[in-house]
Amino acid sequence: MADRPNRRKLREGTVSSATMDKTVVVNIIERVRHRRYDKTVQRTKHLYAHDEANDAKVGDRVRVQETRPLSKLKRWRVVEVLERAK
Repeated sequence: MADRPNRRKLREGTVSSATMDKTVVVNIIERVRHRRYDKTVQRTKHLYAHDEANDAKVGDRVRVQETRPLSKLKRWRVVEVLERAK
């Protein structure tokens, strides 16, 4: 059987909170052009992501992947830590 047509979304962002158990809050910054003024605008989204090993710390850059609902707010899981906080 071939690859499924709808792959799970991947996003990269910065961990802004790691105080919960096995959960991190990831800030995703998306840059979009303003429709009328053509200025580049930054939009920030907060994603709750599952971190099974409690590995990610505040400031780390992580890659998250879409998954089935794990709790009321969690719909993502941490795939890998790309860069550690300095």
